[in-house]
Amino acid sequence: MTKLLVLDVVGLTPRLLAHMPRLRAVAANGFRAELGTVLPAVTCPAQSTFLTGLPPSGHGIVGNGWYFRDLGEVLLWRQHNALVGGEKVWQAARRDRPGFTVANVCWWYAMGADVDWTVTPRPIYRADGRKDPDCYTDPPGLHDELTAKLGTFPLFSYWGPGRASRRRPGSAGPPSTSWLSTTPT
Repeated sequence: MTKLLVLDVVGLTPRLLAHMPRLRAVAANGFRAELGTVLPAVTCPAQSTFLTGLPPSGHGIVGNGWYFRDLGEVLLWRQHNALVGGEKVWQAARRDRPGFTVANVCWWYAMGADVDWTVTPRPIYRADGRKDPDCYTDPPGLHDELTAKLGTFPLFSYWGPGRASRRRPGSAGPPSTSWLSTTPT
């Protein structure tokens, strides 16, 4: 059985890879490729281009936010996969190999994707303005399994950059990496 692991490591360069022995070993035992980017070079258009092979004009994702005319406001970080037009890489793989199994872990627009497993950041927004860390999973029962084993998804150390302090260990760092790397398969 052929396996494929796609890691989207934002900002990783060959020079930085030299300082990452485990990731370097994955690359050495498989395949690695430098990817160009699209404009705007922000999370949602870049990931959607990677997953569809289409430019933003083809998949429709041109930024990290959407202007909703009926509301007269911009809503950031929408998460449903139906917003992304075009065929996704896993759909092409399944067309070629029926039954191809797919896990989508922490890619944007993961909610509602036609994959076997999904884990993605999904904060809980409270009516009083608070934002609590959490994640979305499919199948839904995976949420309780993961949080029982690993604790609450470390949302506030997932995105960066951030300043480290005693109360907040710093964004885009070890707590989220550890949580994600120990996710059961």
